Amino acid sequence: MLKDRRILITGAGRGLGRAFAQAACEAGARVVLADIREEWVEQAARELRANGHDACAVVVDLGDPSSVTAAAQAAVQWLGGGLDGLVNNAAVTDSGGKAADDITVETWDRVMAVNVRGTWLMSRACHAALAASGRGAIVNLASDTALWGAPRLMAYVASKGAVISMTRALAREYGGDGITVNAIAPGLVLVEATEYVPEDRHRLYIEQRALRREQLPQDVCGAALFALSDLSRFVTGQLLPVNGGFVFN
Repeated sequence: MLKDRRILITGAGRGLGRAFAQAACEAGARVVLADIREEWVEQAARELRANGHDACAVVVDLGDPSSVTAAAQAAVQWLGGGLDGLVNNAAVTDSGGKAADDITVETWDRVMAVNVRGTWLMSRACHAALAASGRGAIVNLASDTALWGAPRLMAYVASKGAVISMTRALAREYGGDGITVNAIAPGLVLVEATEYVPEDRHRLYIEQRALRREQLPQDVCGAALFALSDLSRFVTGQLLPVNGGFVFN
């Protein structure tokens, strides 16, 4: 499905981003894994290479514009000067479990800087290479929390709502360059980043889903592969909830 595609995935050191990298490699892609945690992302890339895949790691801090530019340049260089796909997966939560009135301005700014501004900056840094590809695709990770207004998660929810709107705007701006821009909105996925989520929230998702089980990283990978592949070349500006039917779009 992705044979010889050159793909950059942020937040790929563990969790959902790591699962995306595995799936993309198994689909035939060459993958650059990017993450702020050097030890995580280097280990993830080593494991993929040990299994015969073409992968490398770069360190990026999405809250630092210069780091974003450097990481994008390093990725494109390692991939031989080109890029076919970008998965903007990296994000921070930080506001989990806090009421709207209890979130600090510093926390709000950090979440917006990484989740919203970082997604824009990485897309901008990769724009030229994706346009030159002739089949460029951007996949932004949103969240179904922005679709149902999850409480005690205000900064994160607001940031993911912004990512959804940004996806639509970028689709129109980048469409002239043949770049598709779509968003995926997972539900509550069982990964390291969601270990803090209280049991009652997990039960809420399971009980209210049409498919009543926990959501695993591999449940989201098919949507990402579709959005990166030729199967979706006339699909852009769209939001695909992948949450077992917890929220219908």
